[in-house]
Amino acid sequence: MRIAIASGKGGTGKTTVAVSLGLAATGRVALLDCDVEEPNCHIFLKPRIERCIPVTMPVPEVDLSRCDFCKKCQEICQFKAIAIFGRHLMTFSEMCHGCGGCMLVCPQKAISEARREVGVVQEGKAGELLFVEGRLRVGEAMSPPLIHAVQAQAREFEQAGGLVIVDAPPGTSCPVIASVRNAHYTILVTEPTPFGLHDLKLAASVLQRLGQPFGVVLNRADMGSDETEVWCRSNGIPILMKIPFDRRIAQGYSRGEPLLYSRPDLRDAFEALLERVTQ
Repeated sequence: MRIAIASGKGGTGKTTVAVSLGLAATGRVALLDCDVEEPNCHIFLKPRIERCIPVTMPVPEVDLSRCDFCKKCQEICQFKAIAIFGRHLMTFSEMCHGCGGCMLVCPQKAISEARREVGVVQEGKAGELLFVEGRLRVGEAMSPPLIHAVQAQAREFEQAGGLVIVDAPPGTSCPVIASVRNAHYTILVTEPTPFGLHDLKLAASVLQRLGQPFGVVLNRADMGSDETEVWCRSNGIPILMKIPFDRRIAQGYSRGEPLLYSRPDLRDAFEALLERVTQ
């Protein structure tokens, strides 16, 4: 089974919940940190990295001696990664999505495939937990290709019956879709504030469009108002768990300690959350 942990906004405690579920689970468990622009699960798990795999994506390389500047490649590219001005051609590899359309339509076969590195996938162990994270290259605009590569590292593990927990990026954009699309269940982490509720609504609408089952974990539950709970109840969205607003949790977080180390009494609650979601 694959469980994704997502949120409409950053700072709600998404990584806290993902790491806690990974530590509370038994058997064969993998934690994938798909927040590749700023991965931070390693801060709490302190894994032993065993492999580092460069990840590349295809980009066009043009042989100008064969190009007749017909502009068919420019016309098919929806992302403006190729531009032709008279007898001059320019490619913008950072804008290319690697679809290969330009190579297919080129009548002179002047375009071939080159590779551009977008980041690395790191794999290792944190105790018995399989740990995989992606690290996007500085300045890179597109993270979905790297997110797909992170998920591919756990495909055989999942097919063999292991539990996969995905720490998704915050927000509701393409990286989030790439992270949660193949999940069997998504947990949305939010907080009882106006900003938290606003972005929870956005995230919930995305998952509803994807047709995915999901529930909500309410972090810092005893602060703010009850508007988030009221909205969830009125829309039939289950509140799976409430995490208290506790100074001990914040102090442990500042030291890089998982929540289950600063509040070990919450382990039973996370085990119950896992059991409920997997059933």
